[in-house]
Amino acid sequence: MFDAPLDLTNARILVTNDDGIHAQGLKVLEGIARSLTEDVWVVAPEMEQSAASHSLTINRPLRLRKLDERRFTVDGTPTDCVLLAINHVMKDARPTLVLSGVNQGSNIGEDVTYSGTIAAAMEGTLLGVPSIALSQHYEPGHPIDWSAAIAHGADVVRKALTIAWPKNVLLNVNFPACPADAVTGVKVVRHGKRKIGDELVERVDPRGKPYIWIGTLRGEADVTEDTDIHTVFHGGISITPIDLDLTHTPTLHTLKQAFV
Repeated sequence: MFDAPLDLTNARILVTNDDGIHAQGLKVLEGIARSLTEDVWVVAPEMEQSAASHSLTINRPLRLRKLDERRFTVDGTPTDCVLLAINHVMKDARPTLVLSGVNQGSNIGEDVTYSGTIAAAMEGTLLGVPSIALSQHYEPGHPIDWSAAIAHGADVVRKALTIAWPKNVLLNVNFPACPADAVTGVKVVRHGKRKIGDELVERVDPRGKPYIWIGTLRGEADVTEDTDIHTVFHGGISITPIDLDLTHTPTLHTLKQAFV
């Protein structure tokens, strides 16, 4: 278990994301972090890495570029960024907390299996640092309203860190697509079920060769009230603990019987 409560006034926070060093959501998260402590470090990808999942760059060297005293960028994935930040940039004084986001778009349901935002928090967790992923839902075709994350982000982080959670667990936080004063509350819920990739758009390029876009349409298969999908779609902030132990214990015990 991580020690709790975590003393945020003396914390060293690593901020990262998957939308890139220039993303608006990263600026929002930096503001949240700086409202918690003065010791904030930023290590983020040079370019957008959405849906990079927990990928690690191993077939080429990585370029780490220093932008400011505590601000760096990496030409790699979110996982690369956290790995280099903790084991290289901050190796003499490791962070006490990793915050990843605020992602442009929610990470609810099965999104977490693709998300670079979640992956950065996974890497922090694997390296022994409490980690929280934060994402802002928005409606396609409408401007992103970051006010829910801006107004409620710091308080959510503070409250989450008043309790201890296992060292192989990270927290996934999603803010709804509504003004801050319209947020209906904060709920600790399980992941619902929805699937990206049901909409495939086939087109032809100027050279006459076909190509395919994977669309964003998702089927909402499980939207009961105790899920992150229902909470976010109804104006609430969802918090879901994610366990990095992917072993399904009941099947483990059942499968053993077949190999006795």
